[in-house]
Amino acid sequence: MKRAFTLIELLVVIAIIAILAAILFPVFTQAKESAKRTECLSNLRQIGVGLEMYLSDYDQRLPDRRDLKQSLPGGWKPWSTWPVSDPRSGWAAMLMNPYLNNYEIWTCPSVRGSSIGQLPQVTEAISSDANAPVARYWMWRFDQFTDPVPLDDLWGKTTDQSVTDLQAAKNPQAGYPTSDSDVEMAVDPYFPTTVPSLGQLKGLAVHRGGRNRLMLDCHVQWMRDIRLKA
Repeated sequence: MKRAFTLIELLVVIAIIAILAAILFPVFTQAKESAKRTECLSNLRQIGVGLEMYLSDYDQRLPDRRDLKQSLPGGWKPWSTWPVSDPRSGWAAMLMNPYLNNYEIWTCPSVRGSSIGQLPQVTEAISSDANAPVARYWMWRFDQFTDPVPLDDLWGKTTDQSVTDLQAAKNPQAGYPTSDSDVEMAVDPYFPTTVPSLGQLKGLAVHRGGRNRLMLDCHVQWMRDIRLKA
């Protein structure tokens, strides 16, 4: 004679499944985000390779396309809130395409489709076409278009001059680099908790608790940031 499960037994099994799901779901979510963070690092590494090829073609000088900085859709800094400059990288995605030939690498997989990815401070199309490729990384040291080039911007400079000028600039956001390995070139968008005017954006970042970075010597790294939500 076959014995069926009692109601109590079924409820116990359901409860066990619910507990296991509650335990494992955050683990799966964390693993998925870790994979995206790794893919993001790969994107930045490819951008670094493209930059190295560009430098070899242009006498080891970084690009100076301040004209593109102003001419892309929306112009320079089409917002009135933070940041006070425009670190978007649409100009770089457009310029580097002959070396990289893949616009997808200019967007971290974690920001694609997210609320941060829709912000005007983050998204920049390379043309006014409806389906134009979009870049969503920031490049702080290419965030102005003034002439002469500010000390803390890198337009048209060699890496050695970039380090020397950043040291002279004494910009607390850029820090005091001792070599090109200390200079941040490209980074995930982030909104620090230390900026009161950001409101609900305070502490938000593409990756929780920190950001991926491409440095001027073209190495990539993950950096934790206490100004961001963990």
